[in-house]
Amino acid sequence: MNKRQLGTDYEDKACEYLSKIGYEILDRNFRSRKGEIDIIARENSTIVFVEVKYRQSKAYGYSTEAVDTKKQMIIYRVAEGYLSYKKECFGMPCRFDVIGFDDGRINHIKNAFGGM
Repeated sequence: MNKRQLGTDYEDKACEYLSKIGYEILDRNFRSRKGEIDIIARENSTIVFVEVKYRQSKAYGYSTEAVDTKKQMIIYRVAEGYLSYKKECFGMPCRFDVIGFDDGRINHIKNAFGGM
């Protein structure tokens, strides 16, 4: 399985998990010139931008540690573009979550970094 297909499989698992806990999936793999956001969902009245990461081994740390400050800024800028593009979401509260997969376990960090 190639890296992109593996990433898609983990994004599918993350969407299933989020749906089970009551999130509504709005978009996946939203791209702009500035980058990409894996999953955009709504939890109650909050728009949630979700980055999905996985690790096959802990040799390079936990999956969630891969969302560094540089990656956070990219996600933040893409989220701004999404909110401008989707006028119905403009003005709604937003937050940024990270879902990591390590050793077959899911780790969901709500409000993983600064909100809008």
